[in-house]
Amino acid sequence: MFKSMKFLGCVASITLMAFSSLYAANYLGEYNDNPYDSNSVTNPYGKHGSQYSSDSINNPYGTYGSPYSSKSTTNPYATDTPKLYDQNGNYRGKLSSNPYDPDSVSNPYGRYGSPYSSDSINNPYGAGNPYSSNSISIYGE
Repeated sequence: MFKSMKFLGCVASITLMAFSSLYAANYLGEYNDNPYDSNSVTNPYGKHGSQYSSDSINNPYGTYGSPYSSKSTTNPYATDTPKLYDQNGNYRGKLSSNPYDPDSVSNPYGRYGSPYSSDSINNPYGAGNPYSSNSISIYGE
């Protein structure tokens, strides 16, 4: 009995660490095409879609939008780019224009960029289904 309780405690602490690291990351908005969603990166008047917001991926002078930043979605050589997670906590790759990064959504041969992978947001029949109620959130570090 004590062994199983110790195991459950270990699993609970590992799960808590995984979720706490996700919430310690900087929330950068929702990855969707809805310009009226206040959290969408396509809403030019919202905090996450504005080109003037310091944490916006649309700010060409900010950390996540500059073509020179190592954390930018627009830098084709960046490897420390924002990460995508669906509402169930499933990792959906990096929001990156780097076609060589294995986790990049721009890598057409990678798990998260291939239009044929069920984990890819580029697959309209998989994680990228436009009719799915499962939202994709962006987190930077």
